[in-house]
Amino acid sequence: MQKSPAQKIPATVVTGFLGAGKTTLIRHLITNANGRRIALIVNEFGEIGIDGELLKSCGAPDCGEDDIVELANGCLCCTVADDFLPTLQKLLDRPNPPTHIVIETSGLALPKPLVQAFAWPGIRNRTTVDGVVTVVDAAAVAEGRFAEDEDALAAQRAADPNLDHDNPLEELFEDQLGCADLVLLNKADLLDDGALDNVRSEIAVHLRQGVKTLAIARGEIAADILLGIHAAAEDDIAARKSHHDDEDDHDHEDFFSFSVTLPEQVAPEALLERLLPVIDEHDILRVKGFVAVAGKTMRLVLQGVGARLSHYYDRDWQGHEPRATRLVVIGRAGLDEAAIRAALAA
Repeated sequence: MQKSPAQKIPATVVTGFLGAGKTTLIRHLITNANGRRIALIVNEFGEIGIDGELLKSCGAPDCGEDDIVELANGCLCCTVADDFLPTLQKLLDRPNPPTHIVIETSGLALPKPLVQAFAWPGIRNRTTVDGVVTVVDAAAVAEGRFAEDEDALAAQRAADPNLDHDNPLEELFEDQLGCADLVLLNKADLLDDGALDNVRSEIAVHLRQGVKTLAIARGEIAADILLGIHAAAEDDIAARKSHHDDEDDHDHEDFFSFSVTLPEQVAPEALLERLLPVIDEHDILRVKGFVAVAGKTMRLVLQGVGARLSHYYDRDWQGHEPRATRLVVIGRAGLDEAAIRAALAA
């Protein structure tokens, strides 16, 4: 017998650009799940599973390591049939399935193809997209990192009627907003009220009617707000416009990532000082990873969005883990990998 909509297991898709704070948001969610059995599907852009490692180390009683599934074979929006659907099926087939599924997409993923997958036979009668939550780095948007000069763009379009979006960053950002049921303006504590209002106005033009925005800090938001939206997003997919609607597929040739392994660091501050000029010179979008600090039993988590770097100790190194510094660097295609490696190893 087909399940009624009320019996479907809800799934929340968490999307957002690189460094917006998706993993921090989910980490807060699963440590404040209030008894919900949450399963996570985590997708990353890069060779090292930084986000999955961070989530597994949170120790949340309602979300064990077996409930966190990492998909590292490519962007979910490109590998729906090969990776995502079989993984989702396995979660649904568990003897004691989760009460909610949370999917963290890569920062370079289009959410719409993923939502469309929930309409597939064998899936749509068992689960539903409770909501697409787009996390925005409000401080980055305020700095203009993901926005075009609208006047200049208008002038170019007037001169060339065939001009379309030529900035893949802008297209991704707008697609993630256009698919959203809820937008979270993260890192709002870094902005004053006027700057935050400007960010709201800037993104409002890309949202569907009725989509709400909430200002948050450090990814902290109540589970009752984040979950239980009841959007059934797969049923109104046509209303979620995308720059890529007429494309047969989607790739990430505009972006490049690589990992760097370094020895233990005597002083992590020195690594940060080396990173800042490298980020600026090479226009690196995102740096994240773990740092082994000499004399410290705990690993240091390093997160960077543009020139904003943060770090904190999260847990002890495990016996089976090599004490090494591992970083993932993400930027536009054409990054000078050799120069970046040399600068970080200096």
